Amino acid sequence: MKKMTCKQLGGACDIEFEAATFEEMATLSKKHSMAMFQAGDADHLGAMKNMQDLMSTPELMNAWFENKRSEFNALPDL
Repeated sequence: MKKMTCKQLGGACDIEFEAATFEEMATLSKKHSMAMFQAGDADHLGAMKNMQDLMSTPELMNAWFENKRSEFNALPDL
């Protein structure tokens, strides 16, 4: 298991997620983002706007995703 924060994953807060794989981590982050979207959290909405801008360029999004995967893989196991 590894631990990352919402901010480390491009979000807006310090909530921590724990997962065994990067894919699981991404799923946890996505669930949290959707909850924050539904709650209308302004900070998270801003972070989501930044992600949408990034997604408009597939090369940049792929590079960002691979950077986060590498960051996850470099973390120590809990």
